[in-house]
Amino acid sequence: MKKRDKVWLAVSGLIIYEGKWLVVKKRYGGLKGQWSLPAGFVDEGETADEAVIREIKEETGIDCVVRGLIGLRTGVIKEEISDNLLMFLLEPVNNVEILHQDSELYEARFMTPEELLNEKEASILLSYLINQTSITSIPCTDGLNPGDQFGYTAYRVFL
Repeated sequence: MKKRDKVWLAVSGLIIYEGKWLVVKKRYGGLKGQWSLPAGFVDEGETADEAVIREIKEETGIDCVVRGLIGLRTGVIKEEISDNLLMFLLEPVNNVEILHQDSELYEARFMTPEELLNEKEASILLSYLINQTSITSIPCTDGLNPGDQFGYTAYRVFL
């Protein structure tokens, strides 16, 4: 079985700092050369919210915490691959100095939504998100126990 097989679960994170959005330009994939939110796949043994914190740190060097779930982008690629992306709202913990990952990214920076809307290289999802009248997020509840019979080592609910 291949690593992700035909069901993909990815995460992306929106950090807004002083009115600017953290965006990246990937070196590979369908969004190569376009501005998009930092993103990546959920790995075995981690929750989606842990994965987005890891991905932001790996790609930009910024430590952050999850403030909530913004939404879900879901689709099917070539009638075969289920492609799912959970989008989170995050907040930087301390330093917002960007140290972008050269192997994956051309660039990472904070840009205003207006700057991004004027960029011809902004992803369609990023443009769509900017054009929403407001961005709301669903907070996380931690500490629930659905029962010891399941053996969860992490369990969080966004409602």
